[in-house]
Amino acid sequence: MSGPTPTPTPTPTPLPPPPAARPARYDFLNSKPPPNYVAGLGRGATGFTTRSDIGPARAAPDLPDRSASAAAAPAVGRGRGKPPGEDDGDDDGGDEEKGYDENQKFDEFEGNDAGLFSNADYDDDDREADAVWESIDQRMDSRRKDRREARLKQEIEKYRASNPKITEQFADLKRKLADLSAQEWESIPEIGDYSLRNKKKRFESFVPVPDTLLEKARQEQEHVTALDPKSRAAGGTETPWAQTPVTDLTAVGEGRGTVLSLKLDRLSDSVSGLTVVDPKGYLTDLKSMKITSDAEISDIKKARLLLKSVTQTNPKHPPGWIAAARLEEIAGKLQAARQLIERGCEECPKNEDVWLEACRLASPDEAKAVIARGVMSIPNSVKLWLQAAKLETSDLNKSRVLRKGLEHIPDSVRLWKAVVELANEEDARLLLHRAVECCPLHVELWLALARLETYDQARKVLNKAREKLPKEPAIWITAAKLEEANGNTQSVSKVIERGIRSLQREGMDIDREAWLKEAEAAERAGSVLTCQAIVKNTIGIGVDDEDRKRTWVADAEECKKRGSIETARAIYAHALTVFLSKKSIWLKAAQLEKSHGTRESLDALLKKAVNYNPRAEVLWLMAAKEKWLAGDVPAARAILQEAYAAIPNSEEIWLAAFKLEFENNEPERARMLLAKARERGGTERVWMKSAIVERELGNVREERRLLEEGLKLFPSFFKLWLMLGQMEDRLGHAAKAKEVYENGLKHCPSCIPLWLSLASLEEKISGLSKSRAVLTMARKKNPATPELWLAAIRAELRHANKKEADALLAKALQECPTSGILWAAAIEMAPRPQRKGKSSDAIKRCDHDPHVIATVSKLFWVDRKVDKARTWLNRAVTLAPDIGDFWALYYKFELQHGNVDTQKDVLKRCVAAEPKHGEKWQAISKAVENSHQSVEALLKKAVVALDADETLNPAGA
Repeated sequence: MSGPTPTPTPTPTPLPPPPAARPARYDFLNSKPPPNYVAGLGRGATGFTTRSDIGPARAAPDLPDRSASAAAAPAVGRGRGKPPGEDDGDDDGGDEEKGYDENQKFDEFEGNDAGLFSNADYDDDDREADAVWESIDQRMDSRRKDRREARLKQEIEKYRASNPKITEQFADLKRKLADLSAQEWESIPEIGDYSLRNKKKRFESFVPVPDTLLEKARQEQEHVTALDPKSRAAGGTETPWAQTPVTDLTAVGEGRGTVLSLKLDRLSDSVSGLTVVDPKGYLTDLKSMKITSDAEISDIKKARLLLKSVTQTNPKHPPGWIAAARLEEIAGKLQAARQLIERGCEECPKNEDVWLEACRLASPDEAKAVIARGVMSIPNSVKLWLQAAKLETSDLNKSRVLRKGLEHIPDSVRLWKAVVELANEEDARLLLHRAVECCPLHVELWLALARLETYDQARKVLNKAREKLPKEPAIWITAAKLEEANGNTQSVSKVIERGIRSLQREGMDIDREAWLKEAEAAERAGSVLTCQAIVKNTIGIGVDDEDRKRTWVADAEECKKRGSIETARAIYAHALTVFLSKKSIWLKAAQLEKSHGTRESLDALLKKAVNYNPRAEVLWLMAAKEKWLAGDVPAARAILQEAYAAIPNSEEIWLAAFKLEFENNEPERARMLLAKARERGGTERVWMKSAIVERELGNVREERRLLEEGLKLFPSFFKLWLMLGQMEDRLGHAAKAKEVYENGLKHCPSCIPLWLSLASLEEKISGLSKSRAVLTMARKKNPATPELWLAAIRAELRHANKKEADALLAKALQECPTSGILWAAAIEMAPRPQRKGKSSDAIKRCDHDPHVIATVSKLFWVDRKVDKARTWLNRAVTLAPDIGDFWALYYKFELQHGNVDTQKDVLKRCVAAEPKHGEKWQAISKAVENSHQSVEALLKKAVVALDADETLNPAGA
């Protein structure tokens, strides 16, 4: 059975998938960009503007304020194609959640975050927090400050080293300018303009000169001997109108001659009214003339108007008239100047300056009349009377004028002096009698009168002068000189003593320094007794007792430097009366007598010295030496005997007696003295001198015995070891000499001469390697010893090891940076172009070292700079007069470049210095064959040794 067909159930249609979540929109794309914003600037893009960016030429509509419409429209970020009523649902909650306006102004330091707290209050907590952070920043900055400054300084130094200044680049050339002489300075040419601007060849165009110009020039140069037609038409009596005069060069020359004649007229002697031109010197006068320009003429006119107003408004003002007259004199109008100053004399008759100016401007014939009118107007003017006397030619007329002036001005000292100078002796005495009556308070007139009077009258004059001038010390000093000149030696000291007491009673302060100057003046005048009296009575005034010795010695030395020998001698004499037992004062007085006195005065002084100081060895020895130098050997021997009696155990006196006998060829006497000294327990010096005597006499066995005995007693005295080793070496016993040196170094490990002797011996026996080892050991035991380094360097040089020597020298200068002998060796070893730089470095390190100075002088010597070499050699011997090598070098230099006088001077100074040291000098002076030789002979032998020694040759490579 069929029924109705069931309707099929429809299959449900699947729903579309939900839309995917849209990405968040960036609202800043629709916001207004910050000011000065450039898109992509962080990636390196460059902003630009196109026409599409500019848009139409009308103002763009303002964008709506999104923050204002945020509350009214809850959904702000709609899509473009969405209807306004639909919500996309992906809004983040609006601007209310942001809490700030995203379109606000952008802060370039804090960005958009600046708006977060822009409305907050700035309270004390914020201020305190900012202060804390500021202090932390400052603290961190101060911690980095030193490091930052050091880095900055290093960068600056690096920059300056890589970019030196021009002054630094030419510093060595500037130093050379110090060596230029005046002639070389003058010969330096003037620098011209060598800039590129002047080197460019400018285009020069050459245009042919037109024939009309050449013709015109020819016509102007030729002489016109006939009138042109226009002139003939005018009859030759007038110049036709509009005719240009022809320039005649001959007329120009004549005009120049006229100008020259005018200048010569201006140079004429207008004072005397004559036209006198020096035919030889007029060109010089023309050259010296001041050319008056238009500006100077204008200045003179202005000054003339100004001074005219001064003289008219105030005619009684003398400087105005003087200035006006001098202006006219400068302008060359002498007559106008005379007229002006004459009017000035009429307006100001009582002013002496106006009359003196009028006298100067007047001619010689009128000057006397002018000055006569002046003295009539001002009879009490000393200047006018002296000017009037100066205008006179004869002494008689001058004296008359001055005496006339004295009638009007009897108390003028200047007039009295002038008239006395013109008078003879008798008239001068009479005039001075009148002068002291008129001017009783002027001491010079009294003293001049006393000099012209006889002895008795002079004493009366000085007594009157003392009454008138009780506070004048010059009167007492003159009285003492008067007594000395007349042979009253006993009265000189009394006069000075009375004078000082009198001045002190009058309340005068006795200035010790001023009185010492008066003593020196008296010495220069030849009044020695007065000088001594002044010193005796004034030297102790104002000096404390504890300062007397020091002050008096200083005063004597200053007087000695000034050449006041008698004053210094008087000071020492007075000091010795106070300090009889002071050995130092006796020595200084003896030195003064030795250098400026006679042998008799020195002997007398030393005799007194040993009487008052019998225990002073140095005074006995000085007295004996002076007798010996005078050639009186018996007297010297007697003095030493007296000295031995006074000081029986003095080793110095024993050795002095030995030297006296030994140097005067008395070896037996010397041997006996030394034997006695050894018996009485002499020191190591006695044993050394004994060995020296035996060595000179040739007694080798006795010499060895004395040295060995001495070493048993004094094993630490290195000179005995050195003498024993040298003796064995001299006899050819090298092994024994080596053993002696080694034993000596065990007792004296710090003795440099022993190390050097052993190294030299090893070099001679075993070669360089053994010597090098000895010197290395010596340097380890005696660090920072320049002599050991120098010996090693020279040993390498002797074997031609230049590189090794240079390396040793560098190490030596590092260890001994201020050693003069090492720097001297560095200068000599340096190549010739580098020696100047080495010399500069050496002088910086050790400026006052004589070895460096002597080596630098040799460089000047090689360069033929004679004056500089002489100066530096003199400096070397002045710094180290005890080193004989420098004297030998100096004497050799003078033999080559000096004269007889300079050679004698060097020889004399060397003999006075008596040098004892020096590498070459000691080798020559201590040789047996050179014993008892004089200093002069040793100096000449040292010069010969320098000539033979190539290492001391300043011209070495």
